[in-house]
Amino acid sequence: MDNSEKLFVIKLVHTLIWLFFVLVIFYILYSGITDHINSFTWIAIGLVILEGIVLLLFKMFCPLTLVARKYSTSKKDNFDIFLPNWLARYNKKIFTTIYLISVLIVLVRVLFD
Repeated sequence: MDNSEKLFVIKLVHTLIWLFFVLVIFYILYSGITDHINSFTWIAIGLVILEGIVLLLFKMFCPLTLVARKYSTSKKDNFDIFLPNWLARYNKKIFTTIYLISVLIVLVRVLFD
């Protein structure tokens, strides 16, 4: 496999993992809004916390971004993932905000319902 093919595979895997975590975050939001909080809600919250720990360990970079850097010199924010550049740039801010709001809704439901 040449470097462009390796980068393509990394981008594909990175995008699929990103999609998984977006679905997990929106599942937490759905659980809170609909008051259908169950063990999957808590597992989802834990998975995002684990993702946050991984990001902290890698200085706020996804490990796949670091691997992809070996195969690209691009300075674009989306060089390592199939997302629009603006979304890749603001991804952490957008989804961290949605996640925190979602967890807050869940906690309010659990504590005050």
